[in-house]
Amino acid sequence: MEPCGGGGRLGELRREAAEYYRGQRVPQRLEEALNVLFPLCPADLYGALANYLSTFSKAPVICKLAGRKVLDGVGKPTLEVEIYCTVKNYEKRICSAIMSSHSHVPENASPEITEGDEKERNDTVTTAVEWVNESLNTMLRDLKPTDQCEVDKMLGEYLRKKVEEKKEIQKEEEEEAAPLSSVPSAVAPPGKKKAAKPGKKTSSTERTLPPAEPIEPVLCGSLAIGGTSLAVAKAGATINHIPLYLYIALLKYNQDSPKEMTLPRPMITLLNCEKFSPAKLKLVKEVMLIPPAQLSLRQGIERVLDIQKEVMRLLEPAGKVPSPQLADSKKGKAHNTGKKALPPALKRVSHLGCLITGWDNLEQPLLLMQTACNNIGLELGTDMYLAINCAAHELMDYVKGKYEILTGTFKSPDEMVDMYVELINKFPSIIALVDPLRKEDRQQWNNICCALGSKCYLIAEDAATNISKIKIDQNMNVPMCSGVVLKYINQTKVSDLIEFTGLLDGQKHITILGSPDGESSDDSLVDLAVGLGARLIKLGGLSRGERVTKYNRLLAIEEELAKNRTLRSEANFEFPDFAEETQPGKEASDIIPPPEQDSLPPQLSQPALQVHSLPAQLPYNSTLT
Repeated sequence: MEPCGGGGRLGELRREAAEYYRGQRVPQRLEEALNVLFPLCPADLYGALANYLSTFSKAPVICKLAGRKVLDGVGKPTLEVEIYCTVKNYEKRICSAIMSSHSHVPENASPEITEGDEKERNDTVTTAVEWVNESLNTMLRDLKPTDQCEVDKMLGEYLRKKVEEKKEIQKEEEEEAAPLSSVPSAVAPPGKKKAAKPGKKTSSTERTLPPAEPIEPVLCGSLAIGGTSLAVAKAGATINHIPLYLYIALLKYNQDSPKEMTLPRPMITLLNCEKFSPAKLKLVKEVMLIPPAQLSLRQGIERVLDIQKEVMRLLEPAGKVPSPQLADSKKGKAHNTGKKALPPALKRVSHLGCLITGWDNLEQPLLLMQTACNNIGLELGTDMYLAINCAAHELMDYVKGKYEILTGTFKSPDEMVDMYVELINKFPSIIALVDPLRKEDRQQWNNICCALGSKCYLIAEDAATNISKIKIDQNMNVPMCSGVVLKYINQTKVSDLIEFTGLLDGQKHITILGSPDGESSDDSLVDLAVGLGARLIKLGGLSRGERVTKYNRLLAIEEELAKNRTLRSEANFEFPDFAEETQPGKEASDIIPPPEQDSLPPQLSQPALQVHSLPAQLPYNSTLT
């Protein structure tokens, strides 16, 4: 028998429960669910009920950020950020993002510089992990992961405060060191130059050469900003049950779902030419292939693999395989043993996922590509295009004021422009030059754009390393160029990429998303490129897991878009003619037509890029310097 008053308390609880559930509209929702599901008679009734009622649950919110130190594709430390959200009253891991590492240290850096860079890298990752697990974890708690703009705004404000703190610390250190600087020293006072040696003249080139811009310092820990922004974007896509590329497109175009999407054409690195190998050539860092627009991505990558296989065959040491002199062999002629031997491949795979080679002149790797294509029945300029990463900023000899393009061979910035004009005229299958000059040589960038802008893309990569530094009042602080390579590194935020690519689109520049040197296994870069509408994507070669996984992601997106019938056929390559932009009576761009253009008039029916027919044997006695 219940104690006296127990029934009254129970009745009170029942009334409170009924009022609570009515306030949450539970009876109404249950009735609606039962009415909707009964005609369907689902096999899993309780699962269907759970799915139906879950549509009325609260939106997930961030409950925890977790940062940890991991390794990237070249064994360097980098940052991983995990996002945990409160989903239906439970803490749930949603996703993670791994940042790629980027270094300004050149290939020929001294061991001391390399060691210092490794220590700095370790420190910045350690600091980034602390930021994520402490400050950012507290700051972003209870925010919706779908509110990318608000998250990025808070991250930007946090970074700004950290930069101010760093400046204050530096100012205090300088003030403390000021008394010490007043002590007399045997060192010459600053600003006083050494007297020139008798008889030594200073060339006008040295006097007029723009000095190298100082490398922008990267705030220790700034990886946390980029890693957190990307992780939140991935979490937002996961919460909305859509792929990341579509989520990015919705953010860029203000929630208007695109009816069709195009895919970026890949710039696939086939050869990584060591600038500091025993061979003489220093100018070329990467030789890349770009499949034509009329091929699907899968067809284009398969064609590149065929060319790569033939290149490997041609690079085999003599005696292991038949000679590459295919044309002479068919005619039964003896091999010409008087020819200079092909520079052997170093038999190493670069961190870029391609073969490392060395060459003695600029034409050798290009002729190798032409010969490989000819041997398998392809024609450069029609069935495949070439791109060259010159990385000219690594070649400047500031004593001479010239670029060292070959060992002992130097050219002034103006001579570099003339050399590129000659190169493109001789090899019109080259449709992209990456970093043909230093970013400081702006007059020569103007000259080369006017001379070659209607024939190929002239792309700035080194000038666009820090996105936040190249956008000034809706203008780009980069030389005149066809487009820029953007990399998701350090403090770059997703909102920065969206804003900057919108600016590029408005100024008719092409956007290229590029992998840093220290790539990670995270394939988000591909989704970013697709969602942002990039024209090209630079991922390296078709080796190494951290790079191949991105090509596989690109192929998966192609299949998904084709299945959904939202894949738009790509336009042919268009080159803005900088020399004619101010002349309204002339066309603003040249277009490379696809090979089959039966409906075009005879004068336009031939491919725009012609390549001279070559024998299967590589000539080595020609030099373009």
